Amino acid sequence: MRFEGIHHVTCITGDAPRNVEFYAGVLGLRLVKKTVNQDDPTVYHLFYADEEGSPGADITFFEYPGARPGVAGDGMVHTITFRVGSDEALDFWESRLADAGASTTREDDGLGFADPEGLGLALTVSSVDDAPLVARHPEIAPELALQGFDSVSAYAARPDRSRELLEQVMAFTAQSDDTWEVRGEERGGLYGYDAPPEAPGVPSAATVHHVAFASTMEDHAEWQRRVSEAGMRATPVIDRFWFRSVYFREPSGVLFELATLGPGFEVDEEREHLGEKLILPPAFEHLRSQVEPVLTPLPDPRAGWPD
Repeated sequence: MRFEGIHHVTCITGDAPRNVEFYAGVLGLRLVKKTVNQDDPTVYHLFYADEEGSPGADITFFEYPGARPGVAGDGMVHTITFRVGSDEALDFWESRLADAGASTTREDDGLGFADPEGLGLALTVSSVDDAPLVARHPEIAPELALQGFDSVSAYAARPDRSRELLEQVMAFTAQSDDTWEVRGEERGGLYGYDAPPEAPGVPSAATVHHVAFASTMEDHAEWQRRVSEAGMRATPVIDRFWFRSVYFREPSGVLFELATLGPGFEVDEEREHLGEKLILPPAFEHLRSQVEPVLTPLPDPRAGWPD
């Protein structure tokens, strides 16, 4: 059994309208599902991805309105890296992000920056043959668009504590002492650790809540059994309607999710209308009259687009 790379990364925002403006408007991702946190239905859960809402391109956010920016520390993810197709794409994004007021750091094959609240992001020129996961945007040519996740980087004082879990239980392949590849038949990505800052982390806006790895439906129950028998105190399989989930905290402190590749976001919306309105899973629909009034009004980021 192998995971099909990174399924999604879930983060925290204190400002959903600005979040939509940046991730859909500036980065050109598609808002593919506007729903609620199923563990706290008074809170938004926003999903951005490629045009189809594919696992592997899906960065998501819980909104806690007014939350102050936090900071990543030991046991927390600090940078999410997306793929692009070329050095010309990096040139494009360096200019576009500057126009949007974001500071960037250019390296040979990458570009580092942060979102408006301070979440660490980066772009790197793809070095793999994975299919590009691209969203449509009138200002961004497809060959310049983001192509899905490349890697997730976390802080860990002792990454060796996670080695046995990652390699022996989860079948990650070591690339170095602190970096692993997560690769299945169709997709892959990298997961790695860096030395943490001295100051402790503060979970809040602009920090990562968890990182999810992609499992087939057929293997999901077996993955839950494996990590549980390895002592990870994993949750039972939880039905999130669009996918199924298992959660546990790995030895270095990062919260992991194992998420299935289906059923997908089109089970309750047509592809051409993904993300246009608030969607609640059937088990939460009876709460609509209670949750809609407390959620921040959000525009459709594609309203007014040319056909």
